Amino acid sequence: MTKIEAIIQPNRFDMVKKALIDIGVEGMTVSEVRGHGRQKGHKESYRGGEYSVDLLPKVKIDIVLDDRIVEKAVEAIIANASSGRIGDGKIFLYKVEEAIRIRSQERGAAAI
Repeated sequence: MTKIEAIIQPNRFDMVKKALIDIGVEGMTVSEVRGHGRQKGHKESYRGGEYSVDLLPKVKIDIVLDDRIVEKAVEAIIANASSGRIGDGKIFLYKVEEAIRIRSQERGAAAI
């Protein structure tokens, strides 16, 4: 099993979610987060004053999948989250040793 952690632009989330569901992803955890990478934020003005916004809104998607569909999921995220501009996000992959469904105590791939 592999955990996919994807950090993407909020305006791309609906397309990414639909693409993941279309390939058979049944569950995901989604969080609204703030952060920055190389773009280091941007400047905005409000009532004549300029200020720096260095932590930009992002969406973080966490999914644990059977290894057989991980590459399809990564491709779906890239295809739907990419605008070709700086700040599109990142994808991190982690190996998962075990998963346990609390309700039924199922383990492994059956628990996801």
